[in-house]
Amino acid sequence: MTTPSNSPAPTGTVPQHIAIIMDGNGRWARGKGLERLSGHERGAEAVRDCIQGCRELGVKYLTLYAFSTENWQRPKAEVMGLMGLLERFISKETSDLNAQGVRVEAIGHLTDLPESTQKALRHAIEVTAHNDRLTLVLALSYSSRVEIVDAVQEIAREVQAGKLDPAAIDPDLLSRHLSTRAYPDPDLLIRTSGEMRLSNFLLWQLSYTEFYITPTLWPDFRKGELLQAVHDFGKRQRRFGGI
Repeated sequence: MTTPSNSPAPTGTVPQHIAIIMDGNGRWARGKGLERLSGHERGAEAVRDCIQGCRELGVKYLTLYAFSTENWQRPKAEVMGLMGLLERFISKETSDLNAQGVRVEAIGHLTDLPESTQKALRHAIEVTAHNDRLTLVLALSYSSRVEIVDAVQEIAREVQAGKLDPAAIDPDLLSRHLSTRAYPDPDLLIRTSGEMRLSNFLLWQLSYTEFYITPTLWPDFRKGELLQAVHDFGKRQRRFGGI
């Protein structure tokens, strides 16, 4: 159930890092008799609201699953519409994000994106690089399995070149070869639309992450439900395999 947007901040522990699978844009649009791109456009409003909520709560990292490698299989018109929306969003929001102390970063095979989208993203990353209030990580053309394969290949090359002893390979070393090496693992994963799967998102990093699944479609996800998710997180006891 979504709480009112003016709900008080939750008591208890606030997650340092929240990751979100933003799901349900297409279903939201279909339910209203609109084109799918209209759902993505409305979803951009939810992104703004969520960023603001994380800033107010004191969350330090917010990772958004914005576009997966599998999404390239969607109809070309939808993909191009999504790329255009992403580019416009980044260009429009960069100034405000910078003013709010938000640092923009990205993970994934970014060279898969159209050059104009890459340019807007590079600009946002450069302009906001000095900020430290909240780090917004956009997962774009991202696949967790590909990320892990890339890391293993890099490690193999280091072993082959005699720079690394195979006996030194452990979970920490693999983590340091992932695209997320600069960030702590997520404390809380939020998935909207009620789906119960990870969809190839941060498979390694989510090993001990707490999950919050909501039936709310992403375009309707607002600050009140973010607060509810954080409140729920604060009541949990994280044992990390211990007693």
